[in-house]
Amino acid sequence: MTFKTIPIDTEAYNLLVAEKRKEESFSMVIKRRFKPVHTADNLLRNLDRIMLSDSTLGKTEEIINARKESFANSPVIE
Repeated sequence: MTFKTIPIDTEAYNLLVAEKRKEESFSMVIKRRFKPVHTADNLLRNLDRIMLSDSTLGKTEEIINARKESFANSPVIE
């Protein structure tokens, strides 16, 4: 594991100390507080960026239907 030294002022340090739980390191506090949260709201805000095209959805549906009929004859996803 790599460690980095970062300069922070006393106010920032005191804020970290106030957030720190008994068994936590400062790294754990920072990850807990700043790690992205995956919520439905985030999903809705990014939906236009992650939407699949109609052709992709159609091809996916074809593959699913083919697999329902026979796993042995399932098409390979390219």
